[in-house]
Amino acid sequence: MKQGYIQVYTGDGKGKTCAALGLILRACGAQLRVYLAQFIKHGSTCEIRSLKTRFPEVTVQQCGRGCFIIGKPKPADIAAAQKGLARLRHAMLSGRYDMVIADEANSAVTAGLLSVRDLLQVMNDKPVGVELVITGRRAHRQVIQRADLVTEMREIKHYYHQGVGARPGIEK
Repeated sequence: MKQGYIQVYTGDGKGKTCAALGLILRACGAQLRVYLAQFIKHGSTCEIRSLKTRFPEVTVQQCGRGCFIIGKPKPADIAAAQKGLARLRHAMLSGRYDMVIADEANSAVTAGLLSVRDLLQVMNDKPVGVELVITGRRAHRQVIQRADLVTEMREIKHYYHQGVGARPGIEK
């Protein structure tokens, strides 16, 4: 890739991770190599199982303990996020990947797992030929200013509010 950009998908609506997964599918179709780091999340969701078994050009790294962060984060959650950010940074600078995705990195900043300074440093160090994608609610204004493309997902209506839980193949 000659020129990679920084894309941010944020907002309270559904679709941030789905947008990143769509970019992965498109990148694989173009024979690009992808590194996906998922912050906060952990577990074998449908999309993770599919990526691991059907897309060898995608490296998946989950950097969370799979629990909600309410209030002050636990040291184990901070350590997992910091380790994940170090791995993402290494992957981004390695020359092995054309696209690097920091899924839920904005949420990790909001939760206090990562500092906005840490995320901005990754953005500033991005090599020219790498596409960097950052997802998660409540993107910090400095992250938005630094990005080349920002999309905000806004919830208008969601069946979750009528008691419908996450469904396999759709939300998980």
